[in-house]
Amino acid sequence: MNHSEDVRRVEITARGRRADIEIDSARIDPGAVKAYSVSHLAGQRPEVLLHVADRDDTQWSGLARVAVADLPDPGPAAAVFLDAIDPEALERAALARPDLGTEPCSLTKAMLTQLGEWARGL
Repeated sequence: MNHSEDVRRVEITARGRRADIEIDSARIDPGAVKAYSVSHLAGQRPEVLLHVADRDDTQWSGLARVAVADLPDPGPAAAVFLDAIDPEALERAALARPDLGTEPCSLTKAMLTQLGEWARGL
């Protein structure tokens, strides 16, 4: 950040899954922000990046430095995750699921659900 740029006072109060955000004492509508990140490199001013929710009724007013981030390609991370899966452990876990059905593709659905849970650390 250039030192000649205006600096804004930002206050974030996080409680569990909810965060209240104020910029220069103006409260930001919690539904307008789906995520935020804070970064601070040594010798530089901290930066707060707000990820605006995709809502038609969200409106912003004021000055801001705008940065657009590219979402990373999930393919390489997914490949590393899937390469680490033990097929026998996956099959055992899927067959032991209480939500395993009897309809066509039930085992595949159970395996995909199990993989999703493992990916989220559940």
